[in-house]
Amino acid sequence: MSSENSTAAMNSSSFVPLPLSEIVRISHDTQLYRFKIGENQKSGMFVASCLLTMFTPKEGGEPVIRPYTPTSQENQTGFMDLIVKTYPDGKMSQHIANMKVGETLLFKGPLSKYPYTRNSKKEIGMIAGGTGITPMLQVIDKVVPDTEDSTIIKLLFANNSEDDILCKSHLDDLAARFPNKLHINYILAKPKTSSWTGNVGFVDSDLIKKHMPSPSLGEDTVIFVCGPPGMVNVVSGSKISPTDQGQLTGILKELNYSESNVFKF
Repeated sequence: MSSENSTAAMNSSSFVPLPLSEIVRISHDTQLYRFKIGENQKSGMFVASCLLTMFTPKEGGEPVIRPYTPTSQENQTGFMDLIVKTYPDGKMSQHIANMKVGETLLFKGPLSKYPYTRNSKKEIGMIAGGTGITPMLQVIDKVVPDTEDSTIIKLLFANNSEDDILCKSHLDDLAARFPNKLHINYILAKPKTSSWTGNVGFVDSDLIKKHMPSPSLGEDTVIFVCGPPGMVNVVSGSKISPTDQGQLTGILKELNYSESNVFKF
């Protein structure tokens, strides 16, 4: 048995270089970057975990390190996908956007975020904004198609306009195939067309009460939150660090969810 078959492409103790093999534009400012691993190799990621990326600026200075959540499934062999939004002042996102096929990026992981166990919750709520969909996708892709997992997922996905909704066709396809397990409600701050029939505005108390699992489920539910700092702050309060969730505040606190009911990615 070759080492390629038996070992993961990454490890959590040191950075390893992986070559960029493909770039796919998925919105006006966001692309999917596919990184090559061994043909029979898995990345080593699990649900729910993230990884760290690193590069050292050509002009010198401190290495730039940023966390991302891959969107390829944990059993995927041969490649690993990252969805990255390019920010004008984002050091890592600008670096990745300027990479050419064949160039390498350093990766370290997995770093455990929320180890998921099949049927551990009756319902999972997800409140995502923008690229905050990536950790949600990791969970959705594991739970929804799993015929032995009866967990129901309810997603509130907030974006500026129609153009900003990442992976919409994939999400809609899953919701159509598994209507009893995945419920999606989109919210747009500024719809571009009058034909938009979804929610308009921002995530608020009414939308959460209407579309999220009830806090009365107690330990049978958890609400995942990930998105822009402003949204997270209003919904749940921000976390202090990757290992410190911080206090639960905001709308979820007001609606009587407990700290054990909420996880901030």
